[in-house]
Amino acid sequence: MKGYLNWCLLFAFTGVSFAVKAQDVTVSSKLDKPTILLGDQTVLRLSANLPANGKVTFPALTDTLSSKVQIVGMGKLDTLKDQSGRWTITQAYTITAFDSGVQSIPAFTFTANGSTLKTDPIPLQVEAVKVDTTKAIYDIKQPLAVKYSFMDWLRDNSVKVLLGLLLIIVLIGVWFYFKKRKKAEPVVVEVTPFIPPHIRALNKLTALRDKELWQHDEVKQYHSELTDIIREFLEKRYKIRAMEQTSDEIFSGLRHLAIEEADRSRLRQILMLADLVKFAKKKPLSTDNEQSMDNAIAFVGAAGAIIQSPKDTAQKDEPI
Repeated sequence: MKGYLNWCLLFAFTGVSFAVKAQDVTVSSKLDKPTILLGDQTVLRLSANLPANGKVTFPALTDTLSSKVQIVGMGKLDTLKDQSGRWTITQAYTITAFDSGVQSIPAFTFTANGSTLKTDPIPLQVEAVKVDTTKAIYDIKQPLAVKYSFMDWLRDNSVKVLLGLLLIIVLIGVWFYFKKRKKAEPVVVEVTPFIPPHIRALNKLTALRDKELWQHDEVKQYHSELTDIIREFLEKRYKIRAMEQTSDEIFSGLRHLAIEEADRSRLRQILMLADLVKFAKKKPLSTDNEQSMDNAIAFVGAAGAIIQSPKDTAQKDEPI
Protein backbone atom coordinates (compact mmCIF):
# COMPACT_ATOMS: atom_id res chain seq x y z
CA MET A 1 0.00 0.00 0.00
CA LYS A 2 2.88 2.35 0.86
CA GLY A 3 4.58 1.63 -2.48
CA TYR A 4 1.34 2.38 -4.30
CA LEU A 5 1.03 5.76 -2.56
CA ASN A 6 4.64 6.57 -3.50
CA TRP A 7 3.97 5.86 -7.16
CA CYS A 8 0.80 7.98 -7.03
CA LEU A 9 2.75 10.87 -5.57
CA LEU A 10 5.48 10.43 -8.17
CA PHE A 11 3.08 10.52 -11.13
CA ALA A 12 1.29 13.45 -9.59
CA PHE A 13 4.47 15.54 -9.48
CA THR A 14 6.09 14.26 -12.71
CA GLY A 15 6.93 17.13 -15.03
CA VAL A 16 5.54 19.68 -12.56
CA SER A 17 7.70 22.49 -11.24
CA PHE A 18 7.05 23.95 -7.84
CA ALA A 19 6.80 27.73 -7.98
CA VAL A 20 6.24 30.41 -5.36
CA LYS A 21 5.32 33.99 -6.26
CA ALA A 22 5.84 37.11 -4.24
CA GLN A 23 5.86 40.75 -5.39
CA ASP A 24 6.37 39.90 -9.07
CA VAL A 25 9.23 37.46 -8.25
CA THR A 26 8.59 33.78 -8.90
CA VAL A 27 10.94 30.96 -7.76
CA SER A 28 10.73 27.28 -8.66
CA SER A 29 12.57 23.95 -8.46
CA LYS A 30 12.34 21.17 -11.02
CA LEU A 31 13.93 17.78 -11.81
CA ASP A 32 14.80 16.81 -15.37
CA LYS A 33 14.17 13.15 -14.50
CA PRO A 34 11.99 12.44 -11.48
CA THR A 35 12.89 8.73 -11.67
CA ILE A 36 16.45 7.39 -11.78
CA LEU A 37 18.23 4.09 -11.22
CA LEU A 38 20.34 3.57 -8.13
CA GLY A 39 23.59 5.56 -8.61
CA ASP A 40 22.29 7.30 -11.75
CA GLN A 41 22.17 11.11 -12.06
CA THR A 42 19.58 13.75 -12.82
CA VAL A 43 19.56 17.56 -12.97
CA LEU A 44 17.88 19.79 -10.39
CA ARG A 45 17.09 23.26 -11.72
CA LEU A 46 16.41 26.23 -9.42
CA SER A 47 14.86 29.17 -11.25
CA ALA A 48 13.80 32.72 -10.42
CA ASN A 49 11.66 34.95 -12.67
CA LEU A 50 11.85 38.67 -11.83
CA PRO A 51 11.38 42.09 -13.41
CA ALA A 52 14.31 43.97 -14.95
CA ASN A 53 14.88 46.04 -11.80
CA GLY A 54 14.39 43.15 -9.39
CA LYS A 55 17.00 41.40 -7.26
CA VAL A 56 17.09 37.81 -6.04
CA THR A 57 19.53 35.74 -3.96
CA PHE A 58 19.76 31.99 -4.64
CA PRO A 59 20.25 29.50 -1.79
CA ALA A 60 23.85 28.49 -1.06
CA LEU A 61 24.01 24.70 -1.47
CA THR A 62 26.79 22.39 -0.28
CA ASP A 63 27.62 18.92 -1.58
CA THR A 64 24.52 17.29 -0.05
CA LEU A 65 20.82 18.01 -0.29
CA SER A 66 19.87 15.42 2.29
CA SER A 67 21.37 12.38 3.97
CA LYS A 68 20.57 10.30 0.88
CA VAL A 69 20.83 12.80 -2.00
CA GLN A 70 24.18 14.27 -3.02
CA ILE A 71 25.28 17.06 -5.36
CA VAL A 72 28.00 15.89 -7.76
CA GLY A 73 28.24 18.97 -10.00
CA MET A 74 27.06 22.53 -10.52
CA GLY A 75 26.49 24.22 -13.88
CA LYS A 76 26.86 27.86 -14.90
CA LEU A 77 24.22 30.40 -13.97
CA ASP A 78 21.90 30.85 -16.98
CA THR A 79 19.99 34.09 -17.61
CA LEU A 80 17.23 34.63 -20.20
CA LYS A 81 15.21 37.78 -20.97
CA ASP A 82 11.71 37.45 -22.41
CA GLN A 83 9.77 39.87 -24.64
CA SER A 84 8.16 41.62 -21.69
CA GLY A 85 11.56 42.52 -20.26
CA ARG A 86 11.50 40.04 -17.38
CA TRP A 87 14.54 37.92 -16.50
CA THR A 88 14.60 34.21 -15.82
CA ILE A 89 17.70 33.08 -13.91
CA THR A 90 18.37 29.33 -13.65
CA GLN A 91 21.00 27.44 -11.67
CA ALA A 92 21.46 23.71 -12.50
CA TYR A 93 22.82 21.05 -10.11
CA THR A 94 23.68 17.45 -11.00
CA ILE A 95 22.49 15.16 -8.20
CA THR A 96 22.51 11.43 -7.44
CA ALA A 97 21.29 8.98 -4.81
CA PHE A 98 22.50 5.59 -3.63
CA ASP A 99 19.47 4.47 -1.62
CA SER A 100 16.42 3.08 -3.40
CA GLY A 101 12.94 4.39 -2.73
CA VAL A 102 11.32 7.82 -2.81
CA GLN A 103 13.82 10.46 -1.68
CA SER A 104 12.71 13.96 -0.82
CA ILE A 105 14.38 16.98 -2.38
CA PRO A 106 14.02 19.66 0.33
CA ALA A 107 12.52 23.12 -0.06
CA PHE A 108 14.89 25.93 -1.12
CA THR A 109 14.86 29.46 0.27
CA PHE A 110 15.35 32.53 -1.98
CA THR A 111 15.54 36.17 -0.93
CA ALA A 112 13.93 38.74 -3.24
CA ASN A 113 13.44 42.45 -2.54
CA GLY A 114 13.62 41.90 1.21
CA SER A 115 11.15 39.00 1.14
CA THR A 116 11.81 35.29 1.65
CA LEU A 117 10.51 32.83 -0.92
CA LYS A 118 10.50 29.04 -0.57
CA THR A 119 9.94 26.23 -3.03
CA ASP A 120 8.09 23.05 -2.13
CA PRO A 121 9.89 19.71 -1.60
CA ILE A 122 10.15 17.45 -4.66
CA PRO A 123 10.03 13.63 -4.59
CA LEU A 124 12.78 11.70 -6.37
CA GLN A 125 12.09 8.05 -7.13
CA VAL A 126 15.27 5.95 -6.97
CA GLU A 127 14.87 2.42 -8.33
CA ALA A 128 17.19 -0.46 -7.60
CA VAL A 129 18.80 -2.28 -10.51
CA LYS A 130 16.77 -5.34 -11.35
CA VAL A 131 18.74 -8.59 -11.24
CA ASP A 132 17.67 -11.62 -13.26
CA THR A 133 17.97 -14.36 -10.66
CA THR A 134 17.24 -17.05 -13.24
CA LYS A 135 20.66 -16.59 -14.88
CA ALA A 136 23.93 -17.85 -13.50
CA ILE A 137 26.51 -15.47 -12.04
CA TYR A 138 29.58 -15.10 -14.21
CA ASP A 139 33.09 -13.94 -13.35
CA ILE A 140 34.23 -10.51 -14.40
CA LYS A 141 35.65 -10.63 -17.89
CA GLN A 142 39.38 -10.21 -18.22
CA PRO A 143 40.68 -7.04 -19.88
CA LEU A 144 41.06 -7.32 -23.62
CA ALA A 145 44.65 -7.67 -24.76
CA VAL A 146 45.80 -4.73 -26.85
CA LYS A 147 48.17 -5.54 -29.69
CA TYR A 148 51.42 -3.67 -29.25
CA SER A 149 53.62 -3.93 -32.33
CA PHE A 150 57.24 -2.99 -32.80
CA MET A 151 56.18 0.14 -34.67
CA ASP A 152 54.04 1.15 -31.69
CA TRP A 153 57.03 0.71 -29.39
CA LEU A 154 59.26 2.62 -31.80
CA ARG A 155 56.77 5.48 -31.94
CA ASP A 156 56.49 5.65 -28.14
CA ASN A 157 60.28 5.55 -27.67
CA SER A 158 61.40 7.54 -30.71
CA VAL A 159 63.32 10.12 -28.66
CA LYS A 160 65.24 7.47 -26.72
CA VAL A 161 66.04 5.57 -29.92
CA LEU A 162 67.37 8.70 -31.64
CA LEU A 163 69.50 9.61 -28.63
CA GLY A 164 70.86 6.06 -28.47
CA LEU A 165 71.78 6.08 -32.17
CA LEU A 166 73.44 9.48 -31.78
CA LEU A 167 75.47 8.21 -28.82
CA ILE A 168 76.60 5.13 -30.78
CA ILE A 169 77.70 7.32 -33.71
CA VAL A 170 79.68 9.58 -31.37
CA LEU A 171 81.39 6.62 -29.68
CA ILE A 172 82.32 5.09 -33.04
CA GLY A 173 83.75 8.42 -34.18
CA VAL A 174 85.83 8.78 -31.01
CA TRP A 175 87.12 5.20 -31.37
CA PHE A 176 88.21 5.77 -34.99
CA TYR A 177 89.85 9.06 -34.04
CA PHE A 178 91.99 7.57 -31.28
CA LYS A 179 92.77 4.49 -33.36
CA LYS A 180 94.04 6.63 -36.23
CA ARG A 181 95.97 8.86 -33.85
CA LYS A 182 97.58 5.88 -32.17
CA LYS A 183 98.79 4.53 -35.52
CA ALA A 184 100.17 7.90 -36.51
CA GLU A 185 102.26 8.34 -33.37
CA PRO A 186 105.55 6.37 -33.44
CA VAL A 187 106.21 4.15 -30.46
CA VAL A 188 109.41 5.21 -28.74
CA VAL A 189 111.10 2.44 -26.79
CA GLU A 190 113.64 3.68 -24.31
CA VAL A 191 116.51 1.23 -24.02
CA THR A 192 118.24 1.30 -20.67
CA PRO A 193 121.92 0.49 -21.00
CA PHE A 194 123.05 -2.48 -18.97
CA ILE A 195 125.55 -1.66 -16.22
CA PRO A 196 127.30 -4.65 -14.63
CA PRO A 197 126.99 -4.91 -10.85
CA HIS A 198 130.72 -4.45 -10.21
CA ILE A 199 130.84 -1.25 -12.30
CA ARG A 200 127.82 0.08 -10.43
CA ALA A 201 129.42 -0.79 -7.09
CA LEU A 202 132.79 0.76 -8.01
CA ASN A 203 131.05 3.98 -9.07
CA LYS A 204 129.22 4.15 -5.75
CA LEU A 205 132.43 3.45 -3.80
CA THR A 206 134.20 6.25 -5.62
CA ALA A 207 131.33 8.63 -4.85
CA LEU A 208 131.41 7.58 -1.18
CA ARG A 209 135.18 8.21 -0.94
CA ASP A 210 134.71 11.67 -2.44
CA LYS A 211 132.14 12.56 0.25
CA GLU A 212 134.87 12.25 2.97
CA LEU A 213 132.41 11.25 5.65
CA TRP A 214 134.81 9.77 8.18
CA GLN A 215 137.15 12.75 7.74
CA HIS A 216 134.25 14.88 9.06
CA ASP A 217 133.59 12.61 12.08
CA GLU A 218 130.72 10.80 10.36
CA VAL A 219 132.35 7.42 10.82
CA LYS A 220 129.17 5.46 11.50
CA GLN A 221 127.46 6.90 8.39
CA TYR A 222 130.55 6.11 6.34
CA HIS A 223 130.65 2.43 7.32
CA SER A 224 126.85 2.10 6.99
CA GLU A 225 126.90 3.33 3.38
CA LEU A 226 130.00 1.27 2.61
CA THR A 227 128.41 -1.98 3.78
CA ASP A 228 125.15 -1.16 1.95
CA ILE A 229 127.11 -0.89 -1.31
CA ILE A 230 128.86 -4.22 -0.63
CA ARG A 231 125.60 -5.96 0.37
CA GLU A 232 123.82 -4.71 -2.76
CA PHE A 233 126.73 -5.98 -4.88
CA LEU A 234 126.57 -9.40 -3.19
CA GLU A 235 122.84 -9.66 -3.97
CA LYS A 236 123.33 -8.78 -7.63
CA ARG A 237 126.49 -10.84 -8.13
CA TYR A 238 125.90 -13.95 -6.02
CA LYS A 239 122.07 -13.93 -5.73
CA ILE A 240 121.94 -13.96 -1.94
CA ARG A 241 119.67 -11.80 0.23
CA ALA A 242 122.55 -9.87 1.73
CA MET A 243 120.53 -6.71 2.51
CA GLU A 244 118.41 -8.66 5.02
CA GLN A 245 121.14 -10.91 6.49
CA THR A 246 123.64 -10.48 9.30
CA SER A 247 127.34 -10.65 8.63
CA ASP A 248 127.54 -14.26 9.86
CA GLU A 249 124.63 -15.26 7.59
CA ILE A 250 126.41 -13.67 4.64
CA PHE A 251 129.63 -15.59 5.34
CA SER A 252 127.61 -18.81 5.65
CA GLY A 253 125.88 -18.20 2.33
CA LEU A 254 129.17 -17.58 0.52
CA ARG A 255 131.13 -20.53 1.91
CA HIS A 256 130.35 -22.83 -1.03
CA LEU A 257 130.99 -20.22 -3.73
CA ALA A 258 134.21 -19.91 -5.72
CA ILE A 259 135.74 -16.91 -3.92
CA GLU A 260 139.45 -16.57 -3.25
CA GLU A 261 140.47 -16.73 0.41
CA ALA A 262 142.10 -13.32 0.17
CA ASP A 263 138.81 -11.84 -1.04
CA ARG A 264 136.94 -13.58 1.79
CA SER A 265 139.35 -11.96 4.25
CA ARG A 266 138.77 -8.53 2.69
CA LEU A 267 134.99 -8.97 2.94
CA ARG A 268 135.28 -10.16 6.56
CA GLN A 269 137.35 -7.10 7.51
CA ILE A 270 134.78 -4.73 5.95
CA LEU A 271 131.71 -6.27 7.60
CA MET A 272 133.27 -6.97 11.01
CA LEU A 273 134.64 -3.44 11.39
CA ALA A 274 131.29 -1.96 10.34
CA ASP A 275 129.48 -4.08 12.96
CA LEU A 276 131.89 -2.88 15.66
CA VAL A 277 131.32 0.74 14.66
CA LYS A 278 127.53 0.47 14.47
CA PHE A 279 126.84 -1.79 17.46
CA ALA A 280 129.92 -1.56 19.74
CA LYS A 281 130.52 2.14 19.04
CA LYS A 282 134.16 1.49 18.21
CA LYS A 283 136.19 4.41 16.90
CA PRO A 284 138.47 3.00 14.21
CA LEU A 285 141.74 4.58 13.18
CA SER A 286 142.08 6.48 9.94
CA THR A 287 144.07 3.58 8.52
CA ASP A 288 141.20 1.20 9.36
CA ASN A 289 138.72 3.42 7.50
CA GLU A 290 141.01 3.60 4.49
CA GLN A 291 141.61 -0.16 4.62
CA SER A 292 137.83 -0.84 4.50
CA MET A 293 137.53 1.28 1.35
CA ASP A 294 140.59 -0.34 -0.27
CA ASN A 295 139.35 -3.85 0.58
CA ALA A 296 135.90 -3.01 -0.81
CA ILE A 297 137.34 -1.81 -4.11
CA ALA A 298 139.65 -4.84 -4.32
CA PHE A 299 136.83 -7.31 -3.49
CA VAL A 300 134.41 -5.83 -6.04
CA GLY A 301 137.11 -5.63 -8.69
CA ALA A 302 138.17 -9.25 -8.19
CA ALA A 303 134.58 -10.55 -8.27
CA GLY A 304 133.73 -8.49 -11.33
CA ALA A 305 136.78 -9.61 -13.27
CA ILE A 306 135.39 -13.13 -13.73
CA ILE A 307 132.08 -11.89 -15.22
CA GLN A 308 132.08 -12.83 -18.92
CA SER A 309 128.81 -11.26 -20.09
CA PRO A 310 125.65 -9.50 -18.84
CA LYS A 311 123.86 -12.90 -18.85
CA ASP A 312 125.76 -13.78 -15.67
CA THR A 313 124.04 -10.96 -13.79
CA ALA A 314 120.44 -9.99 -13.15
CA GLN A 315 118.79 -8.41 -16.19
CA LYS A 316 116.59 -6.15 -14.06
CA ASP A 317 119.37 -4.02 -12.56
CA GLU A 318 118.41 -0.40 -12.22
CA PRO A 319 120.62 2.20 -13.94
CA ILE A 320 122.48 4.72 -11.88
